[in-house]
Amino acid sequence: MTKNYLFTSESVSEGHPDKVCDIISDAVVDDFLSQENPENSRVAMETLVTTNKVVMAGEVRGPENYLCNYEELAREAVKEIGYEQEGFHWNNFSFDSSGVHSQSADIAMGVDASGNKDQGAGDQGIMFGYACKETPSLMPAPIYYSHKILEQMASDRKSGKTPGIQPDSKSQVTLQYVNGEPEKCTKIVVSTQHDENLDQQGVGEIIVPIIKRVMPEEWMNNETEILINPTGKFVIGGPDGDTGLTGRKIIVDTYGGAAPHGGGAFSGKDPTKVDRSAAYIARYISKNIVSSGIADKCTLQLAYAIGVSDPLSIYVDTHETSKISDTELINKISSIVDLTPRGIRDHLNLHKPIYKKSAAYGHFGREPSDDGSFSWEKTDIASKF
Repeated sequence: MTKNYLFTSESVSEGHPDKVCDIISDAVVDDFLSQENPENSRVAMETLVTTNKVVMAGEVRGPENYLCNYEELAREAVKEIGYEQEGFHWNNFSFDSSGVHSQSADIAMGVDASGNKDQGAGDQGIMFGYACKETPSLMPAPIYYSHKILEQMASDRKSGKTPGIQPDSKSQVTLQYVNGEPEKCTKIVVSTQHDENLDQQGVGEIIVPIIKRVMPEEWMNNETEILINPTGKFVIGGPDGDTGLTGRKIIVDTYGGAAPHGGGAFSGKDPTKVDRSAAYIARYISKNIVSSGIADKCTLQLAYAIGVSDPLSIYVDTHETSKISDTELINKISSIVDLTPRGIRDHLNLHKPIYKKSAAYGHFGREPSDDGSFSWEKTDIASKF
C-alpha cells in the first residue's frame, strides 16, 4: 500500500436531517436509562424527519407502567439544535409515535440473564475499533478536523457570533499524507444553510475564519483550496430540504472511512446492543494499545452471535507497527477486559443516560466527562499492555 496519498473524510452537523434523527433517538435511550433499574431497559428506536414532521418507531422495555413522553423529548431535542424555520420548527412539527411497541419476547429471551445463563448479545454482528497517532485523541486526522470545524460553527451559531448561519451543515477535509503521515491540507469543503439575505461571499467571510482557527496552522498554505457552499446557495435545508433517518451516518460516527466498519449504527440503541457497546469497547481497547506505546496504529474486530455471551472471534491488526505479535495482543486483551456484553457494560459503566451528546460530531475522539459519557475514550488500562 502506498504511503503517499490524499485522504478525505466528511462530517455533518447536529442540524443535518440524519443527525436530528440520531439525537432524538438517543434522547429516548437516555430517558429510559434515567428510570429505575436502567440495566433492565431496552430501546431500539428509529426516527424519521421531513418537512415539519417527526415520526418515531421502535421497540422498548422500561419499568412497569412507565410511559415515555416521546413527543416532548423530540421537541426539546429539535429546540436545542436550533430549528425555528417555516419548514421545520420545534414547536410546530406534527408528531407520530404510533410505531413504538414493546420489545420482542423472543429477543428478550436471548438477551436477558436467567438461571445459569449470562446476558447474551442483543444481535449478531461484527464491530470494529481503531486508533492511530495522527491526533492527540488518537483519531484519524481528516475526520477529527471535519468534526471540529462543525463543532466550532455550531458553538458560534448558538452564541450569536454568526448571525445568518442555520443549523444544517457539512464539512469535508482532504489531507496529503507523506510516508503515511498527514503533512498538509489540500482541500476543505463546508456547506452550510444560511438566511436568504446572506450571499455566498458573506457565508465565506463567516466560515473561513472558523476553519483557519480550527485547522493546524502548519498544514494550511496558499495552495489549500477552501470551498464554501459550492452550489452558491443553501437556504432550504434541514428536514425541509432532505428527509432524515436514524443510523445513516455510520462512517461519520466512527473513523471517516480510515478504518473498517461492521455496518451497525449506534444511535437509538441501549447498551445491550453490541452494535453500540462492542464498538465502544473495541475503540477503548485499540486506543489503550496505541496509548501504551506498543503500537502506532491498531484495528480491532469483535464478532458476536445473538443470545451468546462470549465473542465468537477477536482479530487484531497493528499494521506492522507493534512491538509484540498480534497473537500476544489478543491474549492480553482477553485477560484484561471481559468482552461479554455484561462485562463491557460494567467496565465502561454504560447503563447511564450518556448517549444524546454522542449523537453528533462523532462517537470517538471525544473527552471523557464526569457524568460517565465517553468512558470508552479513557486510557486507564494502557499500562496493562
